Amino acid sequence: MRRYPPIADHGLIGDLRTAALVSSDGVLDWFCAPRFDSPSLFAALLDHDRGGYFAIAPDAPDATTRQLYLADTAVLVTRFMTEEGVGEVVDFMPPAEAGTPEDRRRVIRVMRVTRGTVRFRLECRPRFDYGRAAHHLDLDRDSARFTGPGLTAHLHVGGDAARPVRLLRDGDDVHTGLTLTQGQRAAAVLTVCPGTGAPPPPRPDEDTVRDAFLSTYDYWHRWVRRSRYRGRWQQVVNRSAITLKLMTYAPSGAPVAAVTTGLPERLGGERNWDYRYTWVRDASLSVKALLDLGYEEEADAFRRWLGARVATGTTVTDEPLQIMYRVDGDPHLAEEVLGHLEGYRGSAPVRAGNDAAGQLQLDIYGEVAYALTHARDLAQLAGYDGWRNLSALLDWLARNWDRPDEGIWETRGGRRDFTFSRLMCWTAFDRGIRLAGELARPADVAGWTAARDAVFEQIMDRGWSPRRGAFVQHYGSDVLDASLLLMPVVGFLSPKDRRWLSTLDAMEAELVSDSLVHRYDPLASPDGLRGDEGTFSLCSFLYAGALARAGRLGMARYAFDKMLTYANHVGLFAEEIGPTGEQLGNFPQAFTHVALIMAALALDEELDRAGD
Repeated sequence: MRRYPPIADHGLIGDLRTAALVSSDGVLDWFCAPRFDSPSLFAALLDHDRGGYFAIAPDAPDATTRQLYLADTAVLVTRFMTEEGVGEVVDFMPPAEAGTPEDRRRVIRVMRVTRGTVRFRLECRPRFDYGRAAHHLDLDRDSARFTGPGLTAHLHVGGDAARPVRLLRDGDDVHTGLTLTQGQRAAAVLTVCPGTGAPPPPRPDEDTVRDAFLSTYDYWHRWVRRSRYRGRWQQVVNRSAITLKLMTYAPSGAPVAAVTTGLPERLGGERNWDYRYTWVRDASLSVKALLDLGYEEEADAFRRWLGARVATGTTVTDEPLQIMYRVDGDPHLAEEVLGHLEGYRGSAPVRAGNDAAGQLQLDIYGEVAYALTHARDLAQLAGYDGWRNLSALLDWLARNWDRPDEGIWETRGGRRDFTFSRLMCWTAFDRGIRLAGELARPADVAGWTAARDAVFEQIMDRGWSPRRGAFVQHYGSDVLDASLLLMPVVGFLSPKDRRWLSTLDAMEAELVSDSLVHRYDPLASPDGLRGDEGTFSLCSFLYAGALARAGRLGMARYAFDKMLTYANHVGLFAEEIGPTGEQLGNFPQAFTHVALIMAALALDEELDRAGD
């Protein structure tokens, strides 16, 4: 077992409440329960010695491994090839459906042999509360109960009557070995329950495991069939859509930015953040992508969650909205350093919670309006009360848009007049004016129009640098910023406007390296943090989409296809790409997969228009 496999060397499984990462070694090394933002039960990805893991692999160190998804599903298969035989571990989490206990999470790991003989070795070493809390083990032959503070994990390992399995104690952990021949299989089922006194789950048998597999397999096939996408990149778009669905908390409809915390943007650096929360920006921009694919229910579910945030107005900042929330809408995300964890390959500190929730980022108001603009029937979705809440939000913004803020990248170097923040304020007023007219609702349209026009003129006057021939990151600077790739997407400028094409050229010269795009240059614009970072995969896909809309189709397609080569072996992207092509940052990142879908749709549209 490797101490720290590459970040990208993992597949993702989940049940629409939480998710787990499984390395190509067959090691489940990241899992939080009962939901995405709960403390971890397995976190070897952040500390091999203290984090805990659940490993199933052949007792053959020289095995060749391959990992894949069953097509159009979230069922992960890890294959192990040895001279004696070929074995597989099939990992999945049944999506929680009506009638199942809402607070129980199941991870099912099926071992099977397709050729010859394979001896599997199983180790289950949970570490509760990010590895801070001890646990107690109760062992009964093929079943184990791990009891920690406020949580109990039940493990059952079974084959058939001819191959009984006996779990062996190792302190308060368990291990075992079992030998399977061609056509044989066994299963390990881990069920995590809240509390310490609840009755154990029913003992799973072969029929239970088979039924769970079939229902999970069918669920994902039915879900993918709802997609309308029939374009040139169907396989990668479907995989991105499944990934976004896996990262959405079904009870509320709120997606998380990533399923991990603490994975570094630079090895050994301090840029290690907790992304297991819902960013208003990221999730709002996903709405149109989901709708374009045909997933109206998911888009509407998030808009309801978003409408509830607007209606309650409960924030830690005393502003009407804050940039991120927990998946249930809780605004409190106090940040703490988990100093006992060494971090991925020594990249400390590891953080839980995110103090950026207290930042002022005015762009989120534009993203809220942008998301609501694409409702199928906003009048039905939000009603009159929803409109009044949105109207009050825009009235507040009309009084507050001209304020320095921390900006989209959550820098910790002080507030500035960020051009992107002003751009999205313009978007908020523009969409609000449109909605008021379309819905015939009362609103201060004159005030919003005056604010919209003032923002536009300010951006054109102060956000444009004649010396650079480009729109810049913040007023009074010549620093470029890839967030402005969204300018033509929201309709601020035509994608073929002279100033926009000049900005695109400037970005290509300064921020783009072999089609990979940096967010900005932290040396030219200090962000309050030490060290540098890799290229930002979100921005690389936005760049490909911008090239397509600008009519530079050859460049766009080449940039997009090259970017796809940086996906991991099962089509997933982390936040960033390092200098040697390695994936860095939290994994997988939802915003990157949203941008992939946006770029594919833009390319398809422009290529179809050009007859290519």
